[in-house]
Amino acid sequence: MCNVGGIDRILRIIIGLAVLSLVFIGPQTPWGWLGLMPLLTGIFSFCPLYPLIGVKTCSTKD
Repeated sequence: MCNVGGIDRILRIIIGLAVLSLVFIGPQTPWGWLGLMPLLTGIFSFCPLYPLIGVKTCSTKD
């Protein structure tokens, strides 16, 4: 099931990697582990919040 598409997916992966990098470089804060959420939703093209709010950014096949 896909509900995250194109630009949304790329942005999630980039933002996830950027936030996750805070664990290893920069201030080295444990808050950087929150970057796993957008990274994983971008990789798997599924956001568990989207069905709850009725959003779908991937294209539909007819």
